[in-house]
Amino acid sequence: MQASLTARMIGAARLDAATYEAVEHDEGATSAALLVVVLGAIAAGIGALGTGRIGAFIVGIVAAIISWGAYAGVAYLVGSRLLATPQTRATWGQLLRTLGFAQSPRLLLVLGWIPILGGLISLVVAVWTLVTTVVAIRQALDFTTGRAIVTAVLSWLALVVVYALILAPFGVLMMRG
Repeated sequence: MQASLTARMIGAARLDAATYEAVEHDEGATSAALLVVVLGAIAAGIGALGTGRIGAFIVGIVAAIISWGAYAGVAYLVGSRLLATPQTRATWGQLLRTLGFAQSPRLLLVLGWIPILGGLISLVVAVWTLVTTVVAIRQALDFTTGRAIVTAVLSWLALVVVYALILAPFGVLMMRG
């Protein structure tokens, strides 16, 4: 019997390895993982609506989807090529699904609008999502936790460099205009 979206999101947030394994091997769960990413982005957007920028809300959702796919791709390359072990057997889709469900704690960002508490919630969610990301990588790549942490950090650093290179020209253009 297939687990419900809510049950899988709770399992992912609870760092349940069996949930990540189930999502990893369920090829039909990719759209559900996308839904988790979108819901997390919507929650973050609602939590930040005090800025009054609806355009930023839409851009945030699109950026979350692109970042999810890009991070899964980089983590796949780092984990399956650079840091692979003899036990490493994974596809980009498996990482995509596990990393999508790792975004489950982001739904709490809907509370970001609450003065003082919102900032604390955002900090807790950031750390929690970092931990769920490591668990997702560990389970998808059949790694130790240490190797998963290294993969997560190297993947993040690689994306920061790529994003900086892509976005830097736009920053220069904005400063001139």
